[in-house]
Amino acid sequence: MAWPVDEIRWQRVRAAMAAEDLDALVVRAPDNVHYLTNYWAMKAWEIAIFTREGPPVLVVVEPQEAEVRRNAWTDDLVFFKGFNPDDARPSYLRALEAAIGVLRDRGLTRRVGVETSNAVQSPERMTGEPTVYWKGYFDDLEAAVDEMVDCTPLLTAARMIKTDQEVERMRITNDLSAEAVQFVRDNIAVGMKDAEVGAMYEGYVHSNGIGYRDTIEMARAFTLVWSGESIQTFTATKNTVVQEDAPTLMEIWTCADGYWNDLTKNAAVGTLTPAYNDLVDLLIDVFDEAVRDHVGPGESLAELDGFIRARISEGGYGGQPSHYVCHGVGSRAHEPPWAHPKSTQLMEVGMVLAVEPGAYWEGGGGLRLEDNFLITADGSEKLCSAPEEFRK
Repeated sequence: MAWPVDEIRWQRVRAAMAAEDLDALVVRAPDNVHYLTNYWAMKAWEIAIFTREGPPVLVVVEPQEAEVRRNAWTDDLVFFKGFNPDDARPSYLRALEAAIGVLRDRGLTRRVGVETSNAVQSPERMTGEPTVYWKGYFDDLEAAVDEMVDCTPLLTAARMIKTDQEVERMRITNDLSAEAVQFVRDNIAVGMKDAEVGAMYEGYVHSNGIGYRDTIEMARAFTLVWSGESIQTFTATKNTVVQEDAPTLMEIWTCADGYWNDLTKNAAVGTLTPAYNDLVDLLIDVFDEAVRDHVGPGESLAELDGFIRARISEGGYGGQPSHYVCHGVGSRAHEPPWAHPKSTQLMEVGMVLAVEPGAYWEGGGGLRLEDNFLITADGSEKLCSAPEEFRK
């Protein structure tokens, strides 16, 4: 499905460019290229040049022509060869050369924004092999323009507030995720490898997500799965199996045509131990109270962080969790804003936030809940219908 141009998004970015007196933005992070042009890069060689007036220019590898013409919000396309028998340079150097040519030919060399401080970017669609920035990329761009400035803060601020179209697309991602979560909950079995559970979720998303509602062209998912004592934060899925008396935790990142979610959903087979039942009760209470009382327009991210950590501490888990309890989500699975005790950021209508309280046991085990919430004028809207309560 070719989505219509999101004019509100373009107006927001152009207003920020005007405020900073920028003639153009040159972006190559796949999430920023997608954000500005609706093209999700196949190999992350592509470069988008977003101007104060007129459609953006998209520098794209030749084999992608048909897809770009179908999906991109611009007909102003410059193609380069992925392989050129007369040019031994890497493909991305031909893309940079073409982009610099566009800037010079169109008189866009006075003051240009470039992502000089990107720390994280979303993957491209093809291989999960990031094509990242190199020193010569910045050197060549800086030499081609009169003044190069960092446009990462501008794009970060714009991306924090979602447009109606972005929200609609994130709802689709979360609806697909809810179906996949239910599929796992219906089919999980004791003794199944944790990795099989992850493959079940990822396989459902990929096989059912492509063509989902006649809307999605590409859907992928990434999971970390642990059961019982294997539940530990910041660790990979282990060679362990689903336990009968403990939860199986699924850390989930799902992307549908460039729009992500970040969820933690759980499943159970049989009856949980009393200790786990107590932990589930605690976290569901904390989760519900946090969303009800601290997630909405004008609410403080610092106060949300403090509330969740205090309630978890009162429940017997002092100093936990060891991860952020809230962050933005959208064109990436993790993006600003972030909840922190020293944050001065307030929640605004249009933000989408992942809220994720968790508590973990010494030596392994524990639990986390997580869902994504759209900040609305009168509170918040939970975007994934899969319930936090997972006990049968």
